Parts: sequence; C-alpha cells; structure tokens
Amino acid sequence: MMQCHAVLVSAPSSGQGKTLITAALARAWRNQGLRVQAFKCGPDFLDPMILEVATGRPVYNLDFTMCGENDGEAQLYRAAQHSDLIVVEGVMGLYDGTPSSADVAARFNLPVLLTIDASGMAQTFGALASGLLTHHSLLKPAGVLANKVGSTGHAQLLKNSLPPHLNWFGALPKDKTLSLPERHLGLFRASEIGDLEEKIEAAAATISADLPLPPVVAFKAPVQSNQPPLLASKTIAIARDAAFCFIYQANLDWLTDMGASIKFFSPLNDQPLPEADAYWLPGGYPELHLDEIGNNSAMKYALQAAADAGKPILAECGGMMALSHSIDEKPAFGLLAGKSRMHDKIQGLGSLKAELAYGELGAHTFHYGSFETDILPCAIAKTRFGKPENIYRHGSIHASFLHFYFASNPQAAAGLFLP
Repeated sequence: MMQCHAVLVSAPSSGQGKTLITAALARAWRNQGLRVQAFKCGPDFLDPMILEVATGRPVYNLDFTMCGENDGEAQLYRAAQHSDLIVVEGVMGLYDGTPSSADVAARFNLPVLLTIDASGMAQTFGALASGLLTHHSLLKPAGVLANKVGSTGHAQLLKNSLPPHLNWFGALPKDKTLSLPERHLGLFRASEIGDLEEKIEAAAATISADLPLPPVVAFKAPVQSNQPPLLASKTIAIARDAAFCFIYQANLDWLTDMGASIKFFSPLNDQPLPEADAYWLPGGYPELHLDEIGNNSAMKYALQAAADAGKPILAECGGMMALSHSIDEKPAFGLLAGKSRMHDKIQGLGSLKAELAYGELGAHTFHYGSFETDILPCAIAKTRFGKPENIYRHGSIHASFLHFYFASNPQAAAGLFLP
C-alpha cells in the first residue's frame, strides 16, 4: 500500500467550472510546496492540458472502459509513490455517465470535493451538497467549494449552510476573467489561452487562505505483469503540433516501456519525415490548419514514401482526416482515398473496445468529422449507444476516428506499429 492525500473534484452538472477549480486547487497546493499529480476521469484530452499547466506534471486519465480498472489502480499507485497529493477532475455531473465520477471515487476510495455554481442560491447550497454526497453510500465526502459567489456575505451564507461534517474549501467570485474559452470539442488547448497562467494563479490565490488538505488515501499495489518489450529497438515518430495534439501521456509512457524510442515531428511545418520504423498521426484540429496541410507537398510525398515502403502508420481521428484526399473540399495529404468533412453536430461519442486482428483494444471516440470512402473497413467498433465506428486498413495504414489506449492490451497495440 502507498498512502497519499487525494481528492476527486466533481459537481452537480457540466458547466460548473470544474476544470478551472481543479486547476486552482492543484496550483494552491503546489504553491504550498506539495508535489501534486492530477488525473482526469474519462478520455478527455483538453482538460488535462489545463491541469498540466497547473501542476507542472503530465496528467493521466481514469476510464474503466478505455483504460480499464487495473490500469487506473496502477496509475494511482505509481502517482502516490512520487506525489504528496493526488487531485482527480471528474466528468459531467457526479452521477452522470457509466462509469460516473461517483463510481470512480467509490472504486478507488477517493474522497469527493463538490464544486457548486452558487449564483442564485443561498441555504439550498448546503442541502444540495449534502444530498449529492450521501446519495451513494460508499462515497467519502471531502467538502465543498462554491463558484460564482456574489460577495463575501454570500460566501459566508453558503458556508454556514453546510452540515458540520462537510469541510469548506473556499469560494471563487462571479468573475468573467475566471472562466475558460471553449470550441466544438470542448475547452481551447492550454497553449491557445494566452492568460491561462494568470487565470490559474488568480483563482488559486483566491482560495488559498486556510485551504485544508484532503484526507489521506491508501492505494493498493497493482499486480505485476512480466510483459516483454514488444517494440524493442523500434523507433516511433509521432506527429505533434497545433493540428495534432491529442496524445495521452500514458501512451507515450507505454511506448517507452515497450522498448521503443520516440521522435516527434510536425506535419504542418516539417518537410522531411524523421527516420523511423513506424509513424503515428494522432487526433487534433487539422480542420483549422488546412492551408498549411495543403501547401506542405514535401510532407505529403514523405508520408506517401513511408507508406509505399510498408512502414506502419497509425492515423487517429484528425490524423485520418489529414491523410484523406480532402477536408471540407480543401486538399489534404491524400494517402487515403476518400473525403473528410466537418459537421455542426457531433458524429461520434463514447468509450469502447475495438476488436483488431491482434486483440481487443480500449479506445474512445469524440468527433464532428465524417470520412466518406470506398475503402472497406477491416473492423467495426460500436459505442454503448450502438453508433458504429469503422476501422480501415489500407496497405500499412491503420485509420479510424478512434483514439486508442495502448496499455489496455499491449499485444494489440504493438501490432499497430509492427509490419
């Protein structure tokens, strides 16, 4: 067992300010000299980018479907070995989703801190907090933080409404500067928010006075696996720039654990490809960078040469769209026969298991794009809502709208990078 202070931050619903508040808490504790490790419930890429700025450390995901419970147990245990405090940002409302944030908290014995938008609310604040934290019999309450508070008197009224067993973690005022901008896939990337550091520091300073520490949690050691280094002596080159940015730190860790060397390149700005045994184009925002993609003919030819040489290429979501002939009628890299298009409505959402030739691999999908092609899928995965997601194999290219989580099945993941 490893012991560490820990808390899961949740709310009654989405839109309550969880990400900025989780970042503010993490920064406030970090400013106290603590080593803070952040996690995000669910498969989100964007919120972890904010939390990484707050903590100065890579952020990891907890998702039972995509990652698996055993992986969550291993990640938390590893974090507890190298941290003074673990803070987990929940997803949606406390009881929303399968699994919900409450399910994750109960599974890993994480105390729950509620953040509640208190605008238009007085003593009901305490009743709402108490009801949410007692609805699940296995939940351990850590306390409550109020958001969008109107005044010092309002904050005191909210604090006084809490039952004695719920700690007060402070309040953030109703202030437009203490909010984060959003677009169709969620929050803006951390690097796009010019004053993000100032927002986090200001919010942290506001709640730092007498901020209590959450309880200590004991984390169980995971069962050790003797997985051989399936990618020993292999070099994997990964696209990483403004258009290709959805990369789980856990996937990078896994590649290294499997013996691979990692290189990064920019499909937007580089012309030659780095020398490698396999290439990975993750998701991101290629639709926002169509001129750079269409004008980089050297990169197009380099990618085509790698495919012609039989080098494995994994293209996920935006990576697949970038390899298609066009995105919204503008030319892309053109390795895959088909057209990609962006839509106003969401086209795919959910965590799932994908059955590949090498085994079942955890993944998630969240996209507004579509891909029209005559290429026949080599596999079809379905979310729990029954929405199909095609997986294509074209020569040495694996392509789909899925974002894979490699550690969920090392054998299956390694097959994506081997000839």
